[in-house]
Amino acid sequence: MSEKMSRRSFVRTCGMGAVAAMAGGMTATDTKRAAAETASGSELKKGVIFGMLPGNLSIEDRFKLAADVGFDGTEIGTVRDAKTLKRMMAASEKTGVRIHSVMNSDHWQYPLSSANPEVVAKGMKCMEISLHNAHDCGADTVLLVCAVVNPKVTYGEAYERSQKQIRKLLPLAEKLKVIIGIENVWNKFLLSPLEFARYVDEFKTPFLRAYFDVGNVVLFGYPQDWIRTLGSRIIKLHVKGFDARKNRFTNLRDGTIDWPEVRRAVKEIGYRGFMSAELGGGDRDYLKDVSERMDKIIAGE
Repeated sequence: MSEKMSRRSFVRTCGMGAVAAMAGGMTATDTKRAAAETASGSELKKGVIFGMLPGNLSIEDRFKLAADVGFDGTEIGTVRDAKTLKRMMAASEKTGVRIHSVMNSDHWQYPLSSANPEVVAKGMKCMEISLHNAHDCGADTVLLVCAVVNPKVTYGEAYERSQKQIRKLLPLAEKLKVIIGIENVWNKFLLSPLEFARYVDEFKTPFLRAYFDVGNVVLFGYPQDWIRTLGSRIIKLHVKGFDARKNRFTNLRDGTIDWPEVRRAVKEIGYRGFMSAELGGGDRDYLKDVSERMDKIIAGE
């Protein structure tokens, strides 16, 4: 299926030549597509979280709407129903809106850092399903919130437990040629870019990378600093606005984030992949506005 073949070109576009080699090499079609994308100057691809698309529409119409307002791809959640996933794959193929990533759906409810084996087992099962989802639909990444620090789970326990479980997932990720992307979120964990980089590096594999969220770090620092520190560890980007003065999330290009500097940092590290909006959902006009705001960010405005 062409969507599966294009997964290798996604990896190539993201600067993951080593992973593409592990996947068995690029086909002639993949090579031509990657070359065309490079020649066109399309360094960044615009993505949208599938949940932002109106839920009252059919799967097919949601993909069509994403295409109509200018998005190149989407990130879906974990799909447990095979028929639903097939419908998504068919809609992706028809509209050209790529399923580029799968967001693991159970990492908050069943964190890998839990002391309860039953909770961890459920979290691991969902990750296995998500990895297979990604492989089946041609996505190259599964987003994972790796741990949650709380009154019952110390920082050190979260670090040790999450790494232990992720190492158990890596053989499957490598077999399926799908990257596990660790996202920075408000989980009281990995609170500096230096620690985030160290956490990723300790796995010593290209199948564990950073899924960097621009808006989520404003309380702890500056997104451009995190981007430059993480560098080539970044496999995907989430974007949302944040206003540090009011301590709240905003639409893109509102708030206090220095988007031109963020864009410069992204360019400096040589990132060429998906930048996905993760905001509240809305109608066609709202989504078109988000898409246009992303165009301005990509243009360095």
